[in-house]
Amino acid sequence: MNWCKSSAKNNRPIVAFYIIFQMGLSRHIRFISRTIFVQNNDVDKACRLLNRILSKEELFSQYRRTRYYEKPTQVRRRINYEKCKSIYNEDMDRKIAFLLRKNRVDPFPGAS
Repeated sequence: MNWCKSSAKNNRPIVAFYIIFQMGLSRHIRFISRTIFVQNNDVDKACRLLNRILSKEELFSQYRRTRYYEKPTQVRRRINYEKCKSIYNEDMDRKIAFLLRKNRVDPFPGAS
């Protein structure tokens, strides 16, 4: 999902105010003015930067979730799934970090 199209002619800022007012989030501090400056008429790069900023703030996923009504049971299931997924990812990150350490004791001495 892209929020900006490459159609600017001058070095003008691309402002995502329309997202704020379309979604009714104008009072929320997190959604106040996302401004990207177009440098050297490279609008595609500015659009990629804007889309990256909005996706890091999880604006797209929130927009997709609130486009349609989500039943309370589905909300609970989704929240529980997200919790389990985050716990799993934390454990995997911890295990991978352990395996990638350089100075750990060799579990199989003399095997190599």
